[in-house]
Amino acid sequence: MVRRQVTVAGSTDLHARPAALFCREAARFEASVRIEKGGRHADARSLLSVLEMDVRRGETVVLVAEGADEDEAIRTLAGALEGP
Repeated sequence: MVRRQVTVAGSTDLHARPAALFCREAARFEASVRIEKGGRHADARSLLSVLEMDVRRGETVVLVAEGADEDEAIRTLAGALEGP
């Protein structure tokens, strides 16, 4: 299991379109991935779950991945949240 704390630094909050892109990216991996914030967690592959987390720019979340490609999943998804 790999955990990584990430500050959302993109140009926008994780609302519909960015959340959909994030979930699509998470679905590419074999590892199960979840996003944690404020004591709650969501399956990173579930758009509705991610939207319910109400992740906003500047907030810190924790990504947790477990599975064969967990390191690559964390690296890729953290990069997506941290922006360029």
